[in-house]
Amino acid sequence: MQSKHQRVDSGATVIAMKLPWLLWPQHHCSGPNIIVIFVQTATALANDYFQFKAFTIRQQNTAMKVGTDGVMLGAWARVPPQGKLLDVGTGTGLIAIMMAQRSNAKITAIEIDREAYLQACKNIQECRWYQRITPIHQSFGEFYRHTGEHFDGIVCNPPYFQDPYPSPSSGRNRARNNALLPYEELVEGSARLLKPTGMLSVIMPYEEAEGLIQLASQAGLFCIRRMNILPAPHKEPKRVMLGFKRKKHPLFEEWLTIETGRRHHYTPAYRSLTRDFYLFFK
Repeated sequence: MQSKHQRVDSGATVIAMKLPWLLWPQHHCSGPNIIVIFVQTATALANDYFQFKAFTIRQQNTAMKVGTDGVMLGAWARVPPQGKLLDVGTGTGLIAIMMAQRSNAKITAIEIDREAYLQACKNIQECRWYQRITPIHQSFGEFYRHTGEHFDGIVCNPPYFQDPYPSPSSGRNRARNNALLPYEELVEGSARLLKPTGMLSVIMPYEEAEGLIQLASQAGLFCIRRMNILPAPHKEPKRVMLGFKRKKHPLFEEWLTIETGRRHHYTPAYRSLTRDFYLFFK
């Protein structure tokens, strides 16, 4: 933390404090002659970890950082109170830890990228539910072809882009390009690993949803839950969360708007979905 003092004409002392944004709500000063100005800084520290209410995600060694997509999916996915869950492409371990917070289930978290896997191991080991989460360094294809386990739920925040993503980070390219996890492989493996009453939950770009729904139906998985996600009112939906089961049911479809129209002003529905996790939602 850095601070700078400056006198102003009123006689008050202005203290400009440079704090990582995660610390803002935790620092208070009072007094008639003190004015405190908090200055947001893009420090390495703020990007190295993300603090949630019940756990910390360290992310300095991973290409894909904590994002809205992962938090929404971890909060929305159907999670049974007991049983076995699988997080496909766990990255930092975020969704696996969120599912552990929401249940008493045992969770397997697989990750193909070695650096991300090591980061997930550290985050899992430091969380209070570490005894129920098993990280595995393996591709999903290798995993589902050789495991004898079956799961009550599978959750995946899959790579989005069919073509190489134009990012200067090769690690980010790998994480965002679905060549490492084709949708065909995701639905084939999920159909093989899900228990009869289990559910596959995913988040993806809105425009790719119908393609995945068709692929899944060919593998015997049918979309029964759908959450269309708008970034703000009067905007087109950008993301969609889908839930698939083996048995056909009438589709339950919802719409969620993240922001009210002002930057960082969130809707009651988004607050309700993520309230148990974000520090700034009481």
